[in-house]
Amino acid sequence: MTLMDTSISFSLEGKVAVITAGTKGIGAAITEHLARQGAKTIVTYRSNQNKAEQFAKYVQETYGTNCLPAALEIRDSSEVASTFKDIQDQFGGLDILVNNAGVTDDALLMRMSEEQWDHVIETNLRGQFLTSKVAVKMMMKQKWGRIINISSVVGVVGQAGQSNYAAAKSGIHGFTRSLAQEVASRNITVNAVAPGYVKTDMTASLTQQQLEAIITRIPLGRPAEPREIAPIVGFLASESSSYITGQVINVDGGLVTA
Repeated sequence: MTLMDTSISFSLEGKVAVITAGTKGIGAAITEHLARQGAKTIVTYRSNQNKAEQFAKYVQETYGTNCLPAALEIRDSSEVASTFKDIQDQFGGLDILVNNAGVTDDALLMRMSEEQWDHVIETNLRGQFLTSKVAVKMMMKQKWGRIINISSVVGVVGQAGQSNYAAAKSGIHGFTRSLAQEVASRNITVNAVAPGYVKTDMTASLTQQQLEAIITRIPLGRPAEPREIAPIVGFLASESSSYITGQVINVDGGLVTA
């Protein structure tokens, strides 16, 4: 009798990963985690070149893997195409795409401007469409790939004052499930990770009253640290997740089930 191979491998040695907005918050934690697993990482940023370069240098020195910063406006299709072509030329391909870039621009719907709506939808949803479209073409040629879309539990349960954000994140869930079906035959998996309340710059502007209201809804009774979101991304990026695709995985301290 031959025993089934039950070995588990989280190694990303030799893999090339792009993490959008990968220099701060959840994105930075993901970058470090993938680098720790051995991946070569490209971190995109929108404006702060000096901070991006310092972070990339830190990752390289700490984990001994290549980490390169790349300026990118993910709403611009020509910039996306050009950046990913540079990655193709320099690394010969792309194995992992983590769509992490996102913004908030909150207001009650009756007070929300068209500009606020468009800003969030174009960044959080259109941006993932543009990067994924280019990445899929690269991954299909090598018949292997991992796309991990960072969403939010707001896309699952909604949130007053965030109809634009909730719409974008819910859209990511449908996008993830549909794309997963399109590319599965090429050994490409597509999944989404939906964090709950995480301590980042994006959530730092909440008032104490807002924070307390959120905490009371979380069974674990506290917000997450970015480093607590990164491991599920590392798992989904690895060979060990090869039979998981089209899923939205909540990492929320139990908030959705409360």
